[in-house]
Amino acid sequence: MTKVALVFRTIGERTSDLALALAKENLRPDEVYVLENCRPFTEAVRQMVNLDYDVDQVVAVDADSLILEDMRPWLETNTQAYVDCYVHDRFRGRIHCGVHVTRIDVMRAMATIEPPVDDEAYVLRPESRLRKLALNALGHQKCFHGFRILHDHFQYLRDVWAKYALRELRSRTPEQRRKLDAALEKWAAAQVDGTAKLELQVAQAAIAWAAKELPEGSDPATLSAAIARLPELGAEALDELGLDELGPLSRADVDRYLAQHLARWPERTERYKVFGLGLSRTGTRSLTAALHVLGVDTVHYPIDDDSLRAMTSGKLDFELLQSFDGITDITVAPYYADLERRFPDAKFVLTVRDEESWLRSCENHWTGRDAFAPADTDGKATHMEVRRFLRAAVYGSYEFEPERFRHVYRKHVDDVRRYFADKPGKLLELDVVGGAGWEPLCAYLGRPIPDQPFPHKGGVLSARLLAEVDDPDD
Repeated sequence: MTKVALVFRTIGERTSDLALALAKENLRPDEVYVLENCRPFTEAVRQMVNLDYDVDQVVAVDADSLILEDMRPWLETNTQAYVDCYVHDRFRGRIHCGVHVTRIDVMRAMATIEPPVDDEAYVLRPESRLRKLALNALGHQKCFHGFRILHDHFQYLRDVWAKYALRELRSRTPEQRRKLDAALEKWAAAQVDGTAKLELQVAQAAIAWAAKELPEGSDPATLSAAIARLPELGAEALDELGLDELGPLSRADVDRYLAQHLARWPERTERYKVFGLGLSRTGTRSLTAALHVLGVDTVHYPIDDDSLRAMTSGKLDFELLQSFDGITDITVAPYYADLERRFPDAKFVLTVRDEESWLRSCENHWTGRDAFAPADTDGKATHMEVRRFLRAAVYGSYEFEPERFRHVYRKHVDDVRRYFADKPGKLLELDVVGGAGWEPLCAYLGRPIPDQPFPHKGGVLSARLLAEVDDPDD
């Protein structure tokens, strides 16, 4: 039986009492820790990683997150080192934030890391930064899984102000700015009224304040001091705007809202597997993120011991498929015929890309990624074994060689097309890098088109942030 600790973090949010009750109900934790009014957030993170746990997994829940689904059965089967939960955010749609599942070895590794000094990534996202460093040190990776969780719904207006001042500070890469601008545009275009109109007004005021008072280039110490004061500044901003704060929240309020929400965004009920068959650098990470938004929880390029065993044994009995809906990237690229026979209801997505652009991207990606790099932990050693095995199985080479790669790409695409030619409805071909987005993917999976931008992952748009934190949407 898996032992679970709940770490509940609150600074007096409007949803705090209800969020804690729901977390206890739907996690059924063996240990409960409440971190109350720990400011700045770096202090909450310090306390969390240093708690004396006697569990297998730690689930951190922020008080702005309402868990409305029984997560315990999934926790009993999950073996991944770190899983970030996809939730429905009041203002940004389906994103990963607010609820985090961390295996105890990763949490203990986080406790040993000295907080970085003068590190902007640590100032803006301290938990993500420490976790990224711990995962790198152990040789593990993050995964994602979606649950019925409402994030940032029903919040105090002062907290909306504080969150969007921070959102402005966290949106200073092209990809994050694109997300913020798109969210605000759709929010404003929705002709909101009532509470939603007040929330938009407050968010816009907070973004304007942060852009003016904390412009790009502000040093980490200045950012840290300002972030610590955001809740108080939010209350002052309401007075300046002449707005009254919202009243208490009840469970009945949430239940009524949830019924309306599910009518607009119905949950996925068909539980077929989905496998992404595209080669490296064809948009497989973007596809994975898009699938998560649609409620299809896949794992991108798993590097755990069991996945290595499943591949090298040829059994393909991936343990993670008990907890997740599929796998993407070259982990499954050589095995599509076997997987189609094993999972007859599965769907397959082949991501493709302009050949010359793909070759350039592969060359950049493989540079500095030695197949025989030294490994000082068991996790890193497994990662390197996975890398060597898949390079040999997919590319027939440990190093990048353009003509070899060109041959592999053409043969893989031709072989997949030929295999699925007489299997209508089993394969979707998608050029994500070339601009294909929600329309073909949603039509293929029978899901409504989300009210948010199609995700674009990878090194072009957000290389710096992705290198420094493990959780760009947190």
